[in-house]
Amino acid sequence: MEFVCFTDWKQLPEGAEALFSQAAEESVFFSRPWFENLLDNAPDDRRNILLACVLDDDRVMAILPLERRSSETWYALTNLYSSLYTLLLAQENQQLVLECLASGLSRQPFSLLRLDPVADDDLRLQAFQQALEAKGICCHRTFRFHNWIHRTRGQTFQAYMQARPARVRSTIARKKRKLQREHGYVIRLYTDRGLQRAMADYNTVYKHSWKANELYGPFVEGLAQRLSEHAWLRLAILYIDDMPVAAQFWFVVHGKASIFKLVYDEKWKHYSPGSILTEYLMEQVIDTDKVSEIDFLTGNDAYKQDWMSERRGRSAFNFIHKPVPRHGSNRLLNWVRGFIQQHP
Repeated sequence: MEFVCFTDWKQLPEGAEALFSQAAEESVFFSRPWFENLLDNAPDDRRNILLACVLDDDRVMAILPLERRSSETWYALTNLYSSLYTLLLAQENQQLVLECLASGLSRQPFSLLRLDPVADDDLRLQAFQQALEAKGICCHRTFRFHNWIHRTRGQTFQAYMQARPARVRSTIARKKRKLQREHGYVIRLYTDRGLQRAMADYNTVYKHSWKANELYGPFVEGLAQRLSEHAWLRLAILYIDDMPVAAQFWFVVHGKASIFKLVYDEKWKHYSPGSILTEYLMEQVIDTDKVSEIDFLTGNDAYKQDWMSERRGRSAFNFIHKPVPRHGSNRLLNWVRGFIQQHP
């Protein structure tokens, strides 16, 4: 086995495709379309990448996608919308692969290697942590955010809604009747066709929403295009008199639905168009797509508890590659804490 670092995405061997396909079954955030869209739409000063790999002849056994923000500080290759990160690792000879990867990285000139956001139960990165610690690199873990999900366990949409709080069900039913009676409305679901109009309507709603200006507009549009090419996109828009007033951007990948972006025109807030759309898409992913899991991604917002049933944690792994100071481990720990505070 051989440790190799690539500095350009195009340098990855063809054998990497099998590893990306395997990883995509676990999360879209580990998939090739996600990383490629991230790089295609990254600012010019955020393209200094390093792909730390382990190769076994023509097979790619591990990929750790990184970004070098300086010569000494390296980060996971992510952006604002990356809700999960991991080490891509083949299923065979994992211990040998991890030892090779750790050995190779231990010879690199970083002071801080920060990997986040990581699932609290990510066994691959826990094993990777042990391999790096065996090379004298210490790890300090910090909490990042909560993640709400719902496991469907074969239930129907009707059973799912029956388990939601009564006030949620009654509010949605009342608002739908009121909106239909006073204006009428139509919901359209875009998956692969009509994407140009769909994104134009989505952006129209976004501009009239409570959200700040979209910092990653090209990234979001590029993601919609790439997801649609794989039949992963679920973009629902609520129209009143053919005018878009609410939009939700979800994706469904290998049996898991992710709720990515929610926006509505504040002028129509009193009709709860966001909740109406959420109910609509819940029915779509549960009864039609038959997903096993629905993921609200990043954040502990109170309203997410109405729709989800389980909360998980996301953490950051901060690997410190620095000699122990003369005054011992306490000084090292203080240095670690200070470094992390300077690099949130």
